[in-house]
Amino acid sequence: MNKNIKIFVNYFLGPVLFVWLSWSIYNQIRHQSNLSLSWQHISESFHSPLLWNFVFVMLLMGLNWSIEAWKWKLAVNKIQSISFGRAFKAILSGVSFSVSTPNRVGEYVGRVMYMQEGNRLRAISLSIICSMSQLIVTLVMGITGLIYMMPEIYAAEFVSGFWVKVLLYGITAVLLFLTVFYFRLSWLVKWIDRIPGISRYAYLINAIENINATMLLQLLSLSVIRFFVFGIQYYLLFRLFGVEIGWWQGFWATSITFLLLAIIPTIALLEVVQRSTVALKIFGLLTTNELGIGLTTITVWFINLIIPALAGSLLILGIKIFKNRNEDT
Repeated sequence: MNKNIKIFVNYFLGPVLFVWLSWSIYNQIRHQSNLSLSWQHISESFHSPLLWNFVFVMLLMGLNWSIEAWKWKLAVNKIQSISFGRAFKAILSGVSFSVSTPNRVGEYVGRVMYMQEGNRLRAISLSIICSMSQLIVTLVMGITGLIYMMPEIYAAEFVSGFWVKVLLYGITAVLLFLTVFYFRLSWLVKWIDRIPGISRYAYLINAIENINATMLLQLLSLSVIRFFVFGIQYYLLFRLFGVEIGWWQGFWATSITFLLLAIIPTIALLEVVQRSTVALKIFGLLTTNELGIGLTTITVWFINLIIPALAGSLLILGIKIFKNRNEDT
C-alpha cells in the first residue's frame, strides 16, 4: 500500500470513524428509556453471586484459546511435532499480531515464529486451514440463526425481506463453495502445479495435501466447541449485566452477530465499536437493555482479545530478548 494511503487510513480515517461510531453508540445507549434502571441492575450484580459469571468467562477464555492451540498442534503435526505448551504460546503470539492488522491477517506471523526455520512458510497454509474450519462453523451457525430469527427480523423491519434472502442465499453459496474446497484441498495443490511460474512455490502448500478427512473433521469439531464457548460467554455476561435474553434466543442472536462480523471488513482500531454497533442492532431485536448489550460486547472483546494479545506480546518480547542474547554471545 502506498505510504500516503497508509498515513491517511491510520492517522485520519481510522480515528474519525472511531469517534463517529463511538458517538453514535453513546447516543443510542444514552437515549435508552430505562437507562437508570439498567445501571442500578448492573451495580447490584457486582454485589451478588452473579459476579462469579465474570470469573467463569475468564476461565472460558483460557479454554477457548486452549482449543485453538490444540487445533494448531494437530494441523502442524504433518510437518513438525510440537508440544501443547509451544502451540499455546504460538496462538497467543498470533493474537498479539492480529489485533494490529486488518482482519487479523497478522495472526499467521505470530504462529509461525514458533516453527522451525524451514517450516515457517509451509505452516502458513496450515494456519489458513484452521481459520477456514472456524469460518465454516461461523457461516453454518449464522445461517441457522438467520432462519431461526427471521420472524423477529421481519417484525422489527430491521431490513427488507428481499435483502435478508439475498444475504441468506449468498452466504449459503459461499458456504457450499468453502465446504467443497475444504474437503478437496488436493485440488488446490494440483491446480497450482499446472500454473507456469507459480508451480515452483507449490511446496508451500504441499502440507495441506496430506491432511485427511478425519483430521479435517477433528478441526471442524473443535471449531464447533469454540463457537459454543463464545455463546456461553455472552450468555453469562448478559446475566451479569441484566440483559434478559433466554439462552436459545441469545445463542442464535450471537451466531448472527458473528456472521456479520465475519463478512464485514474490519479495521483493528474500529473492531470494538463495530462489534458494539452490530450487537446493538441484533440483540436489540430481543431486549431494550442497550447498556447491558454494549458492556457485554466490550467485555467479551477485552477478555478474549486484549488480554491474550498482551500475554502474547510479552512472549514475543521474550523471544527477541533471548535471540539478542544468543547473538551477543
